[in-house]
Amino acid sequence: MKSKMSSNPDISKLIVVGDRVLVKPKSLNNKSRGGLYLPPGYKEKEEVQSGYVVKAGPGYPIPLPGDDIDEPWKKSDEKIKYIPLQARVGDLAIYIQKGAVDIMFQGENFCIVPQHSILLLERDEDLFD
Repeated sequence: MKSKMSSNPDISKLIVVGDRVLVKPKSLNNKSRGGLYLPPGYKEKEEVQSGYVVKAGPGYPIPLPGDDIDEPWKKSDEKIKYIPLQARVGDLAIYIQKGAVDIMFQGENFCIVPQHSILLLERDEDLFD
């Protein structure tokens, strides 16, 4: 019997919240896909990791005016608004490992990385056309 876990995990089941990004880490390398070299001195100070963005959260929530007043008779049909994240699915993210949380989902390793831990994004614009 073959399991779906051996193929691609069903990432659509995961909901990334807030300002976090789900990253599939790649092997540690001193050079990015585009040829960007990471300085060795920086690696000694903080562990730098790279990987591809698989999913991104909605961003930073913007408080609605008057949220601090609890008025039960008001309708709550207003939708929450967000400041979107810079990271998009398919981007190569270079991030500080210290701020990331490693998880395993259906036999695959992923990292949940807050936006503030991402140092650099490498984007292939052809993916979004």
